Amino acid sequence: MPVETLLIGLVLALLWAEITDVSPGGLIVPGYFALYLGQPLRVAVTLSVALATLAVYRILVPRLILFGRRRFVLLVLVGAVLSQAWVLILPRAFAAPAGLHVIGLIIPGILASSLARQKVLPTLASLLAVSTLTFAAAGLAALL
Repeated sequence: MPVETLLIGLVLALLWAEITDVSPGGLIVPGYFALYLGQPLRVAVTLSVALATLAVYRILVPRLILFGRRRFVLLVLVGAVLSQAWVLILPRAFAAPAGLHVIGLIIPGILASSLARQKVLPTLASLLAVSTLTFAAAGLAALL
């Protein structure tokens, strides 16, 4: 089921980006979010890490030459570091529930890359729409 959900998410994200010209956070991100829609805390934590990654990027932009691959690699690396920081520090410090983890290591960075290229609200709205469509389509495919 997870592989099918990721593939459905990939196709729907591509179609969405082609039709609306707004990326839903990257091509693989909606599929991963659809896998975890039943765990809203994980989705919220991943969104928080992605937004924190975007904030770090905006702080670094005036000091570094960041575009293209450099920007993408920086965002993925910062997202991975913040994801690991979340896993290692914050749940222990606040005795958070076990499900309070980030979705993957690179997902926040990929999402932050789309947030940096586009406006935040259209990207997040597209991510919500495509993830929900992916979740519904994967559920329907499981019934067939």
